[in-house]
Amino acid sequence: MTAVMEEEARNFAALVQDDRVHTSLYRNPAIFDEEMERIFKNTWVWVAHASEIPVKGSFVKSWVGNQPVIVTRDKDDRFHVLLNRCRHRAATVCEKKKGKTSVFVCPYHGWSYDIDGKLRSVPHSAVYGEDFDKADFPLVSLRVEHYQGMIFATFRDDIEPLVEFLGPAKTWMDLFMKQGAGHPVKTMGEHQFRFNGNWKIQLENTTDAYHFPIVHKTFIDSLDAETGNVFDVLGQGGWVEDLGNGHSLMVMIPDLVDLEQDADIPERFAALAEDLRAEGRDEAEVRRIVRAVGGTGFNLNLFPNVACSMAFFRVLRPVSVDETEIRHIAIGMDGGSEAGNRMRLRLHEHFQGPMGFGSPDDAEGWERVQRGAAAGDDLWILVNRGQDPLVGHGAGSNVGDVSAETGMRAAYGMWKRMMEA
Repeated sequence: MTAVMEEEARNFAALVQDDRVHTSLYRNPAIFDEEMERIFKNTWVWVAHASEIPVKGSFVKSWVGNQPVIVTRDKDDRFHVLLNRCRHRAATVCEKKKGKTSVFVCPYHGWSYDIDGKLRSVPHSAVYGEDFDKADFPLVSLRVEHYQGMIFATFRDDIEPLVEFLGPAKTWMDLFMKQGAGHPVKTMGEHQFRFNGNWKIQLENTTDAYHFPIVHKTFIDSLDAETGNVFDVLGQGGWVEDLGNGHSLMVMIPDLVDLEQDADIPERFAALAEDLRAEGRDEAEVRRIVRAVGGTGFNLNLFPNVACSMAFFRVLRPVSVDETEIRHIAIGMDGGSEAGNRMRLRLHEHFQGPMGFGSPDDAEGWERVQRGAAAGDDLWILVNRGQDPLVGHGAGSNVGDVSAETGMRAAYGMWKRMMEA
């Protein structure tokens, strides 16, 4: 590592200014290593949705920063987040992505653990001597809390409660979950991929409406005129807002903020409405499901690693300074209409799927940012668009134009606070 990189990694305060951040935040591996310690080990990190572990004994693999974990539901319906590492010689105890079990068994020497992490048995344990106590060697357990089915974990026992960390974002999480149309929200599969770029490039993207009509022109061109008007995200009176603690909100379609408000059935969903009627649903329920199928009119960015993005969850995982893993998780109605859930999946595939019109274009843009960041020795990334708040806006005094870079400034303000702590 060069002396310049070492100096950058020691001087975090100088790297983030009110209207710009230094390019080294994208490309300095020493900064990346510090982020894993100072941010991802010192805040609430999203690890799973409750519907991914729906019954007692179920589990799903996940990550907290670059540390592998298992999220479990025990026999008392309590959630646990366990480091995926045997206490004996460090082998992973779970390689299956998700499932149901009563025990995790290390394949190396056979140590076995209950679903809550307690060490159950050790082969030939007598050889360890009389002082060996299984209670001293459970899987390492993180602190866990959840809100609206979203499960978060942290390494810190002295951190504020999750609801305090989320703050005003809770209101928007409540609105987002109305996509269940009267039913709980559930996950319905995902598209996972990696791109060659820093994790913060994607973090910036979720509340960046400025790029939408440019990067996603092919998506807009694929729509009928009615739907194209809906996705005129810069022309519908939306806004972007700093919600505190690095969280941010981008409202693109104000008419779709509250999905419980009644509205006419759009022509593009007329066939779905007929399918719902054929399922025997009354007209009020038909309208409610149709209203919810297209998703909300906003993106909610929760620092540091998850977004409630219109109609899906977007989860990022930092892999290295210039590689990031993305999960686009489709969501639907748990116990709700099959026709409605099919439509949600088709809409998800249209934009977010591997052959969709959205994700490939986004990933190309993110990788080009990383490649361009290699040019120049002392240049800055500008996040100065829309610094002046909108005066007299109905949403409040802490909002900017929908195309403003308020969300990026919110995230980097939190980044600076945590990196200096």
